[in-house]
Amino acid sequence: MFRNVIVVEDHQVANLSVQYALKELGIEKVDYAYYCDHAFTWINNALREGIPYDLLVTDLYFEDDGQSQQLLGGLDLIRAIRNVQPDLRVIIFSAESKPAVLKSIFGQLRIEGYVRKARRDGVYFKQAVEALASGNTYRSPDIEQLLHKDRLYEFSPVDMAIIELLAEGVLQKEIPERLRQQGIRPSSLSSVEKKLYHMKDMLGFGKNEQLVAYCKDLGVI
Repeated sequence: MFRNVIVVEDHQVANLSVQYALKELGIEKVDYAYYCDHAFTWINNALREGIPYDLLVTDLYFEDDGQSQQLLGGLDLIRAIRNVQPDLRVIIFSAESKPAVLKSIFGQLRIEGYVRKARRDGVYFKQAVEALASGNTYRSPDIEQLLHKDRLYEFSPVDMAIIELLAEGVLQKEIPERLRQQGIRPSSLSSVEKKLYHMKDMLGFGKNEQLVAYCKDLGVI
């Protein structure tokens, strides 16, 4: 089990939840930071003193309270520590669940654990700590499901035509006519609405703008 843990979390309730879970696992040496800059300083100090942390738990997003910071969030912190302590194991504990964002995170950084702040997150967090302590990786079941949906989804030619029109700034109600002009079927407003709903539901988005941004990031359009 881990001996020296640092938790970076600026929400008190979430912080208490993590504290309780770590205590149940028998981990007594835990430091808590509210700012990523402070956490990075402590990680460097621990390395110099020869008592490095062996687990980092961090949120992704931190509220701006007016205090100047160099590292603005969990991803900035993880990138920074990879340069000074690449073997430090990391669990992200965050409410972020958009597949596009998750895919980007897992693609860019070596993340050993990810637990979404949601129902049963206390149970999943303890499972994550135990998994990483045993040398394994861990993603909470809801995150695995979201990523699985994302991997399975394939855009049809009609899907792509609709998304490209949205990206051009065409209003949703005007899309059917534009599709008909291109000879694309089905092109009724109800079919367009159904396709957009299905794509957003499968990918975990609530707005058309998020879907368009995701497709741009993915290189689909």
